[in-house]
Amino acid sequence: MSVTVVIGSQWGDEGKGKIVDILSQNADIVARYQGGANAGHTVVHDGEKTILHLIPTGILNPDCVCLLGSGMVIDPVQLLTEIEEISSAGVDVEGRLFISHRAHLIMPYHKLLDNLNEQARGSQAIGVTGRGIGPAYIDKYNRVGLRIVDILNREMFRKILATNIKDKNRIIHELHGEPELDLDEIYNYYLEFDKKIDPLIKDISIYLNKAIDDGKRIICEGAQGTLLDIDWGTYPFVTSSNPTSGGAITGLGIGPTRVDSVLGVIKAYTTRVGRGPFPTEFEPEMEKLMREAGDEFGATTGRARRCGWFDAVIARYSARINGINSWALTKLDVLSNFDQLKVCVAYEYKGKRLEDFPADLNVISGVVPVYEDFPGWREDISDVHRVDDLPDAANNYISRIQELTDTPVEIISVGSERSQTIRTFQG
Repeated sequence: MSVTVVIGSQWGDEGKGKIVDILSQNADIVARYQGGANAGHTVVHDGEKTILHLIPTGILNPDCVCLLGSGMVIDPVQLLTEIEEISSAGVDVEGRLFISHRAHLIMPYHKLLDNLNEQARGSQAIGVTGRGIGPAYIDKYNRVGLRIVDILNREMFRKILATNIKDKNRIIHELHGEPELDLDEIYNYYLEFDKKIDPLIKDISIYLNKAIDDGKRIICEGAQGTLLDIDWGTYPFVTSSNPTSGGAITGLGIGPTRVDSVLGVIKAYTTRVGRGPFPTEFEPEMEKLMREAGDEFGATTGRARRCGWFDAVIARYSARINGINSWALTKLDVLSNFDQLKVCVAYEYKGKRLEDFPADLNVISGVVPVYEDFPGWREDISDVHRVDDLPDAANNYISRIQELTDTPVEIISVGSERSQTIRTFQG
């Protein structure tokens, strides 16, 4: 069997879309295991850009089946829009896209409450995307969520929906002063949604476990990144699910012994979107230069990403939390724009050196990065296809990352196209 989990190893936006797209060319199945339409995976092939939010990037390989797992929260509006867009672009999804009947639904009140709650936080806003992800997971864990399978029982679906809308309207109207939502309108829309996706519904756990038994090659794809994990991220500035490797197990219904390897995706520098601590963040002038060089704007929201030097403390933490076997190092070409580079090797906090990533938000916010300096290379590496052809300075930079994280680099991305990729060894 061959089951690989692909993990974002920083704060998301590491380029997982491109890496999964490359790996899926030799895969039978790509399965997304958590999150929702707050993710944005960008793939560029032959100059054409495709941005996906819910559907795995493996859909661009005509021989690959794509699955949406039970750990996800699915917005029907976004899903149907994506299916229509990629179908119009010539991508055939029939018989290749399936959805777990256990996946939870994002409802209109989730998206509305997401935005209202964020506005109410004022200066304490977290920086959510407004896609309803948090409120949907709240309902899931409060055991009042609606799953795709629940639509199949029309009477029960309406009963649960009526109770939820009554409760949500109390908050929406009485607390926030917004117009109440209409039960019949929402109920009828979701019945129409069910008709359209009924052929796509499948027991993903049964399907995947049989595929593993049959020796199929499977990629498990997460959204966001390790430092946004609800348990292991920079809480409370995190997402509402588990992007870490454990989320693949629970989100897809496969056992841990089924996984063969974990590939961590890391940028050659560090970025994050939204609020929260960021130890290696640049000063504004340098951040602007890096953002422009790397086109660091969110695929989902268009928000400008915060930028900083590579943080080996975070990378070591991700390797440990996820059990990462090797790295895919992305956007190395962006560093060609700089004469001098830095890598954070440790933190200092109140005179004490920290080698490990702390849990306390106050500590994280107060640490001072300990840097090592590296010469840049000022050479265009976007057409390089072999490690030996990279500049010595680039290879030294990569080697130091491997040493600091005790994890080998397997894939190097030197541009957005599939062809702009270097395999250091065949994993």
